[in-house]
Amino acid sequence: MDRILIGKGETTVHLLARYGNRHGLIAGATGSGKTISLLVLAEGFSRLGVPVFVVDVKGDVAGLAMAGSSNQKIQQRVARIGIEGFAHEASPVLFWDLYGRQGHPVRTTISEIGPTLLGRILELNDTQTGVLEIVFKMADDQGLLLLDLDDLRELLGFVAENRKEISSDYGLVSAQSVAAIQRAVLSLERAGGGAFLGEPALDLADLMRTDLGGRGIVSILAADQLILQPRLYSSFLLWLLSELFENLPEVGDLDTPKLILFFDEAHLLFDDAPPALRQRVEQVVRIIRSKGVGIYFCSQFPDDLPGEILGQLGNRIQHALRAYTPRDQKAVRTAAETFTANAGLDVAEVISRLAVGEALVSTLQENGVPLPVERTLICPPRCRMGAITPEERTTVRACSPIGAKYDTPVNRESAYEILNRRARQREETAPPAERASRAETTKEPENRSVLGDLLWGTGRRQGMVETMAKQAVRTIGSQLGRQILRGVLGGILGGSRRR
Repeated sequence: MDRILIGKGETTVHLLARYGNRHGLIAGATGSGKTISLLVLAEGFSRLGVPVFVVDVKGDVAGLAMAGSSNQKIQQRVARIGIEGFAHEASPVLFWDLYGRQGHPVRTTISEIGPTLLGRILELNDTQTGVLEIVFKMADDQGLLLLDLDDLRELLGFVAENRKEISSDYGLVSAQSVAAIQRAVLSLERAGGGAFLGEPALDLADLMRTDLGGRGIVSILAADQLILQPRLYSSFLLWLLSELFENLPEVGDLDTPKLILFFDEAHLLFDDAPPALRQRVEQVVRIIRSKGVGIYFCSQFPDDLPGEILGQLGNRIQHALRAYTPRDQKAVRTAAETFTANAGLDVAEVISRLAVGEALVSTLQENGVPLPVERTLICPPRCRMGAITPEERTTVRACSPIGAKYDTPVNRESAYEILNRRARQREETAPPAERASRAETTKEPENRSVLGDLLWGTGRRQGMVETMAKQAVRTIGSQLGRQILRGVLGGILGGSRRR
């Protein structure tokens, strides 16, 4: 049976591949060895042919791309655990980065991310999020593609100037709410979030690749800068989960998972989250298992995650916790209570005395029965234990098979271009006296006339038909799913009003 060797306690401790999609937790204090356990699992899944996605917060996960080097301590550990055929080697790696600096850009479009999740990224209140949903609804009704921040900004300006007419058809739109959204968009752009919104959008198939030898490719997302924007980071992870949920078919329990995700600093998913968020994430975690996806959360304390989520995690690796403060003591008790008891092991006592590279481990065994917790000496990874140089990163990235697909941004015709073109065409075809009059007075009548073209079909151009045809190719297969997501997974963020 396919399995991953984690280490050795009283006996050898394995994670069975068939239960890899039952999710897991890697926890422990800073410097206790969490990253080593993550590397062992990631390269283990890769060797079994399972693609892996890892969030690299500190930069040391990138060492998967390089073979490690031997030393006396590693040789002693290999001998003590009894690892046969151990050899240092690199894993096949793709580097990603929302900002496009340390890897291939990760992008999605405004339309695909949806108003509810975008409202969370922009930190909007309920009223402002409602106005954003009106903007999305109007864009959907008129076939206006919302791809990047330019499109959103242009449409928001249009809505601000024509809010009275829009309010009569879609619901109340206040100038204050539109202005608040515009300021939030500006803040997002200044924080670098605009790089995440645009095309070419991420194709999930590129996260689920194997190399020519059948090994799963490890996709590493550089997050050292992203982690400084907690709201954007958590929203990206929620978006990724919802995309996987929407697009992957039900497969049940497989011999090996289809994809494994490692989310570092997992507490950021739940900080300041409303109860509805926790409930919906719990539902997603439970459901996505049946699609062959396993999620492994990495955090310092087990109670960083809600109890409902902890209950879904069948595979546990707990490194040392130092009980110096009341907060630490509570975390120790929580960790001890979540393990399957071992009569010969006092978890609450041992957990504060674990050495670096040791952990308390419990994984699902035959028939899904949890292994009684074992004090385990963790295997050394085969890759480099540490960061790589910029030159090494550049070399790996240059060999990527998908660089030509993602590294060059695409700016096709969308809301920004359509609205500006229509304004120019109307200006060019207007009588000279009317143009002179407009130059001296407000442009609101012109904009209202354009609004009539948009909402009631007067003077529609062939360009709209072409744009909608382009949109159909990409969205016809996921439009219904996206609407469901905005109603169900959109409820992740406190409930969606868009149907």
